[in-house]
Amino acid sequence: MANEPTNAPGQEGPSTGPNQAPGTTWHGSDTSSAPWKMDASKNWDAPGADPNQSDDTAEKKDDAATNRAKKRRATLFIGIGAVVLVAALAGLAPAYLSGRNTADGTKNPPAQSDQFHSQPGPIQQASGSAPDWTATAEAVAPSVVSITVNAYQGNAQGSGVILDKEGHVVTNHHVVADAVNGRGQIFITLNDKRTHKATVVGSDPSTDLATLKMVDVPSDIRPITLGDSDQLKVGVPVMAVGNPLGLSGTVTEGIISALDRPLITSGKPNYAEATISEDVITNAIQTSAAINPGNSGGALVNASGQLIGINSSIAQTQQGGGNIGIGFAIPVNAMKNIASQLIKNGHVQHAFIGVSSQTGNVPEGEAQRAAALVAEVTPNSPAAEAGIRRGDAIVAINNESIDGKEALVAQVRDHRAGEQVTLTIVRGKQRQDVQVTLGSRPQDTEDNG
Repeated sequence: MANEPTNAPGQEGPSTGPNQAPGTTWHGSDTSSAPWKMDASKNWDAPGADPNQSDDTAEKKDDAATNRAKKRRATLFIGIGAVVLVAALAGLAPAYLSGRNTADGTKNPPAQSDQFHSQPGPIQQASGSAPDWTATAEAVAPSVVSITVNAYQGNAQGSGVILDKEGHVVTNHHVVADAVNGRGQIFITLNDKRTHKATVVGSDPSTDLATLKMVDVPSDIRPITLGDSDQLKVGVPVMAVGNPLGLSGTVTEGIISALDRPLITSGKPNYAEATISEDVITNAIQTSAAINPGNSGGALVNASGQLIGINSSIAQTQQGGGNIGIGFAIPVNAMKNIASQLIKNGHVQHAFIGVSSQTGNVPEGEAQRAAALVAEVTPNSPAAEAGIRRGDAIVAINNESIDGKEALVAQVRDHRAGEQVTLTIVRGKQRQDVQVTLGSRPQDTEDNG
């Protein structure tokens, strides 16, 4: 096609940032790989805005987004590449972030995906001593790639992780969004600097994950070793590996700062209204490992070299200034589920229970606790069949705390259609457990669970 870009990595392409959205502050020389930015006093900004637009225009768009935000109290995190985000949650500071931040215990055993399973790590660290990060980096680096997207809307850079010997690579949806449906070219550069073309196998905006496949697969590629994110604990040391600011093979280390942080993004163009069911990604891993523009889609690994998350987002102060030690990764178990479906079917079926809810409080002893208050139950849905009623307060799924509608959607998306889960609800003043078999979320549903 006449307008199809032909630029290889390193060549200039169109200067306009992809998927333009309001309120973005650009960082670095390649605007299309700028981070999303958290503004603690206004909006948590989305990437991709025109850096040449006036402040007045940006503020008007931000005001419209803020009005939509009043309908949806949520925790919003910002991606570290070019991606559409509904910058609609105004005035949220880190003190309001929800999530599991204690180190006592682990989640229930994960439901294994059809294709990807946890494996022993390639590095055996000495017990009781500090991790040998040199050994970890050497083991993991060949499995992490740099991604360049040349599209009509603009260029983007990010990172990816090799999943198998067939050449499948997982990355963030926002890294390759402008190349979906053949609208651009994707180049994957291996750790040894060899570059190969790739195509999009499938992409899921609502979880910000995508799978690619290398066109000519080298026989010596090294898939990463997969871990189990449900066994993570706060305080565990981790390493981020990726392509920040085009600096491939960069590693940074830190710890797991918290677990189960609900991320919010939008898979819709920024001119389209989004619903909460489309917005919530999943429960994320919060880490202190430095994550910067270009790390999107890269690896978060433990000291044994196992992949535990896909780096996807960062938080920044209103003044910017780069990484502030608050980064987020999509848990590897969520990635296993999504990537398996994308490779097998080219699309994803998300689990749902069939309720609309709002965040509110219910009595708990002499105190109050946050919960997801059921506003509506979809007829013939899993929730309806299980006897969930309007007015019920959902406070946990499989003993994982639910403190609002965003956490409810995130927890449901941690599971697969067909799984049975235990909902803990408060009805009146009575607390009870209800067994629910999750269904597949219908297209264009407006519920938030």
